[in-house]
Amino acid sequence: MRNLFALLAGALFGAGLFVSGMTDTAKVQGWLDVFGDWDPTLAFVMGGAIIPMAIAWVYSRGRKPVLGGDFPVLPAPEIGRDLVIGSVLFGAGWGLAGLCPGPALASLTYGGSGHWIFAVAMIAGMLAAVPIRRRMAAPAPS
Repeated sequence: MRNLFALLAGALFGAGLFVSGMTDTAKVQGWLDVFGDWDPTLAFVMGGAIIPMAIAWVYSRGRKPVLGGDFPVLPAPEIGRDLVIGSVLFGAGWGLAGLCPGPALASLTYGGSGHWIFAVAMIAGMLAAVPIRRRMAAPAPS
């Protein structure tokens, strides 16, 4: 039952990304081009995601999910090296390609070869992140 709801939630998320234009690379790059031909419509998409999530964080405190398990813990508000590096890499990839992980996966069925190349590079980057993080955390040799 839990997997069925996960499938339905993922399908709804992908459909929402498609309908909102988040899978259209030109629209996303237009949103990011603040000093050029700026397209502010994705601000409503982001607000439509951030506002309900903020309400969900408050509502879920002290509750259990209907399908079992636990709600994720609210992330710590600290700004560290990993957050800064990850944010820079995410933003650079989003600006260059006009895609981030969710829309990239949602667009694989219709996006053409460019979307597949982006998805392969994204997955390779995710796999490479673990050994890179371990190497960065290791003490420097003396």
